Amino acid sequence: MWLKTVIFLFLLLYMTMNILIVSILVLILNMPFGMWRANTKKFSLQWVLSIHLPIPAVIALRFLFNLGFKWWTYPFLVAAFFLGQLTGKKVSDYRKKKYNSSKNSDKE
Repeated sequence: MWLKTVIFLFLLLYMTMNILIVSILVLILNMPFGMWRANTKKFSLQWVLSIHLPIPAVIALRFLFNLGFKWWTYPFLVAAFFLGQLTGKKVSDYRKKKYNSSKNSDKE
């Protein structure tokens, strides 16, 4: 009985670490695409590509880490996907603001 419990806990830990690692990788992967998306016209071809180009990489990560398409993985990876896009947009906005403020201070 205890062996089944140990195996169950090991598998639970294994899957938890996999989803955590893949979520972090998906977030990092989407940051440059979010930066690209922030600098394009909404609903243009580039805007659509900046959202959809990382999807094959996310699918590859799912298979690489043996997550497959289990229902419980979707909330984590979708959240990481959109947080990566949002973080990239925020970084892009911060860099624009910083660049414009330094450009204005140089003129004075």
